[in-house]
Amino acid sequence: MDIIELQEKIEAAWDNRELLQQSSHLNAIHEVVRALDEGKLRVASPDCKGWTVHTWIKKAVILFFPTQSMELSHAGDLEFFDKMPLKRNYPALGVRVVPHAVARYGAFLERGVILMPSYVNIGAYVGANTMVDTWATVGSCAQIGSDVHLSGGVGIGGVLEPVQAAPVIVEDGAFIGSRCIVVEGVRIGKEAVLGANVVLTASTQIWDVTGPEPIEYKGEVPPRSVVIPGTRQKEFPAGSFGVPCALIIGKRKESTDRKTSLNEALRTHQVAV
Repeated sequence: MDIIELQEKIEAAWDNRELLQQSSHLNAIHEVVRALDEGKLRVASPDCKGWTVHTWIKKAVILFFPTQSMELSHAGDLEFFDKMPLKRNYPALGVRVVPHAVARYGAFLERGVILMPSYVNIGAYVGANTMVDTWATVGSCAQIGSDVHLSGGVGIGGVLEPVQAAPVIVEDGAFIGSRCIVVEGVRIGKEAVLGANVVLTASTQIWDVTGPEPIEYKGEVPPRSVVIPGTRQKEFPAGSFGVPCALIIGKRKESTDRKTSLNEALRTHQVAV
């Protein structure tokens, strides 16, 4: 099927679940998930205006679940019971997978990706040469660029419903420090650096404090920004309390290459990772 026909089949099945009994609609769903697994389709794609979310592809992922039956599987002595098969054929993909890393079928891993013991969910896209470090998670439909480092314990949120919601996007060359949490469609700009324990949601206030007056961002971290956790005082009926926020305290320098500028940014601003 071509893309237009696939989309029409998916939209029709979304509106009328009885169509899931018809082979043509089932084939369309499976074709979309297979294309996601191979990187031929992605839930969100960059364009001249930024990023476009393809809601019909998210619908296909959601519809895929009721078409699958629970199955028992084994990896040595380990036993699993689930609807979703795991990704396979890593040598041909050029992906290094350390036990006990898990990626679900329908997630795309580009050549050079390294998975330490971690988890990548269906619909996610992970770009070339990206490191998914120990106990990091990449949620459903999250979009991770090339040459990204997701440090130990990082939580990249997933999003399937509501279908119009944007996924988390981490652009090329970003460094996400240990135990960071990025959820609710937050976008991390190219080559940005998040220090350890930064938590970003759609409502988190992100303050650039590098100038004479703070500048507020929400839902996005500008490219090459160096970010640390912070707090702002807020008045409540019971008194004044510190509310978590994120602080942009500098930029990665243009004068050095990517790895050197990362290390320099962390040293200069005393950012823990």
